[in-house]
Amino acid sequence: MSLAVVVKTLVVWAVILVLAMANGFLREAVLIPALGKSGGMLSSGLILSCLILIVAYLSLPWFGFLGGTKFIAIGLGWLLLTLTFEFSFGFLRGRALSEILEAYTFKDGNIWTLVLLVTAISPWLAAKLKGFL
Repeated sequence: MSLAVVVKTLVVWAVILVLAMANGFLREAVLIPALGKSGGMLSSGLILSCLILIVAYLSLPWFGFLGGTKFIAIGLGWLLLTLTFEFSFGFLRGRALSEILEAYTFKDGNIWTLVLLVTAISPWLAAKLKGFL
């Protein structure tokens, strides 16, 4: 993969990161108080998944026609960056591994694992929907 595509992958992931953080603030300040823990977590996961798909779709013209394998690689890159950030940030905040892994259990409406799946497939899916593949 070219350096230009790697840089674009990082830039778009940074946009997703900012949206994910804003979504987290929305979840804690509005969704959970209004919908309860399970409803807030579920709504937040669905909102973030939609945002990731939208960003992937809107960023396609910038990436251009790359082919299915490269779009899959971009999605896996976003997944790896997200997991690295999630675990690093958790450890920096002093969280135990068991506490970090709790997000992957579907407890209390948390669909983080599905959000990660959306993250991994969204560039390929967006390219397919937009006719880039």
